[in-house]
Amino acid sequence: MTTLTAIAAATPARPPSRPSRLLVAGLLVGPLFTAGYLTQGAFRGNGYSPLRHPISSLALGPQGWEQIANFGVCGLLVVLFSIGLRRTVRTGPGALAVPLLVAVWGIGLIGAGIFVTDPVGGYPTAASPVTWHGQLHDLAFSLPAFVALTLAMLTGAVAFARRRSGWFALYSALSGVAFAVLFTFSELGFSGIDPWASAAGLWQRLCVSVGWLWLALLALHCRRAAR
Repeated sequence: MTTLTAIAAATPARPPSRPSRLLVAGLLVGPLFTAGYLTQGAFRGNGYSPLRHPISSLALGPQGWEQIANFGVCGLLVVLFSIGLRRTVRTGPGALAVPLLVAVWGIGLIGAGIFVTDPVGGYPTAASPVTWHGQLHDLAFSLPAFVALTLAMLTGAVAFARRRSGWFALYSALSGVAFAVLFTFSELGFSGIDPWASAAGLWQRLCVSVGWLWLALLALHCRRAAR
């Protein structure tokens, strides 16, 4: 008598996730945006001071198209990065919330370029008219963008702690707090409140630098984790 034994085929292992190529956008966008506004600020005359005036004021005047283009290109890169982030981090804590909040930051940059700001701190004119596009710039795009990136960092802190990536969780938390504090200082300064007014532009530039650095390290961290 012959006994036949059925052997089930082994279930193929799930292929490891690969980092999306769009994560590279997260590495490029910060240096590109920073180089853009630093170069413009260095050559912008007519009383513009990087120490006192916001980056958005570079979108005003005959050369304003340069910063408008900077906002648009870098905002698009951030949106592409958020898509790559979502494709790479498919499941688990923060897999949806962090890419979505990063995308809001990118959309805010695009909107800030389309709807230019009103004069701030006497540049390019001492008159400070309140316009509809200036209101949209501040309330519909700039403010939500900064809030979204703050929440992205703090949400990332919780998510990476749950993923047992303690160092990046701590770094995200510290970055979120620093970003929020520097943003508050800059807004107080742009409102003319001392002692922040004399260095409001510096506070804002430090703020966005914290944000760009976090996005770049987030891209690197996710690429390494996926591999």
